[in-house]
Amino acid sequence: MQLNSKLPKTGTTIFTVMSALAAEYNAVNLGQGFPDFPMDSALTDMVTAAMKAGNNQYVPMAGLIRLREGIAEKVEQLYGAVIHPDTEITITPGATYAIYTALTAILHPGDEVIVFEPAYDSYIPNIEVNGAKAVPLSLKGNDFSIDWQEVRSVITEKTKAIIINSPHNPSGAVLTENDMLELTAIVRGTGIFIISDEVYEHLIFDGYQHNSVLRYPELLQRSFVCFSFGKTYSCTGWKLGYCIAPATLTAEFRKIHQFNAFTCNSPMQFALSEFIRQPEHYLQLGAAMQEKRDYLLNLTKGSRFQFLPSHGSYFICADYSAISEEPDDVFVQTLTRQAGVALIPLSSFYGEKRLSHTVRFCFAKKKETLQMAAERLVKL
Repeated sequence: MQLNSKLPKTGTTIFTVMSALAAEYNAVNLGQGFPDFPMDSALTDMVTAAMKAGNNQYVPMAGLIRLREGIAEKVEQLYGAVIHPDTEITITPGATYAIYTALTAILHPGDEVIVFEPAYDSYIPNIEVNGAKAVPLSLKGNDFSIDWQEVRSVITEKTKAIIINSPHNPSGAVLTENDMLELTAIVRGTGIFIISDEVYEHLIFDGYQHNSVLRYPELLQRSFVCFSFGKTYSCTGWKLGYCIAPATLTAEFRKIHQFNAFTCNSPMQFALSEFIRQPEHYLQLGAAMQEKRDYLLNLTKGSRFQFLPSHGSYFICADYSAISEEPDDVFVQTLTRQAGVALIPLSSFYGEKRLSHTVRFCFAKKKETLQMAAERLVKL
């Protein structure tokens, strides 16, 4: 038997490689994007209570309606958008799943999708496994901004979608109101869809505003907007998220969803349906994570890493040219073995390998973890 792979260029991800290397060398792992501090015990207690109350069987395919109603209330309060919980919100097993499902709902062989690189590493495989083609565009400068004229120049009759991500992984860049207006003007009068990855919506710093697609009615009518409970409540292992889209798009989304996951973990949905109605938990998240970013930056002032601006997410990038001439995929392995700190090379966020002298730090860690990493880094 011969298997004709749909992803022939895909192997073991750099995140798996670096996590294994970190474990082998007992290194501080600032690579993979997950918190090492405990989540709110009140939420875990709510899950336990839901299980003990017998809420352990399937909920509706689209998700527990009380949870979807809570999301709709939150969205209206934050972004002024009126979203129908029954026909425009779907609970999913994670935001990555939501992005994949949205792409699968709209893509056909030969379609093209514009992707801004560096990019979350699931986007291009998600596109290619659906028989479509990714059209990568590089973000510009140390602020990882979008050249909208370049976007205009690559749009063709085959362009089916544009993927945006703000706050951005891996750079922490944040889209501005002007960016959203440019995007609106570009897609106006076209059949182009928007996939908006907004998993870090509350992880935003320095007085910046999260310019959700939900704030822009003209964009929203053509968008799948994907969110993560895991990032919002520091429970990434729960793999729960949701997708907001207009009713016609949601109907297509659910055609894929119902024959894949069908539905998601029930006790956690019951717990989240109550916890989401306590807005203080997500409203204070940005300030708490900014404190961690600033703590890392302060501790590493004596190092030779040159940190780039980051105004959101779990992440910040840094140039290490003053430390080593090794390409980034080699440098991170050397660093793990010799200094005991694991990072992620920026080149891993490009479809076609593009070696650089830039690495990504995850600062969603306990202070003790950040301190231990910084003590090792300043010695380089």
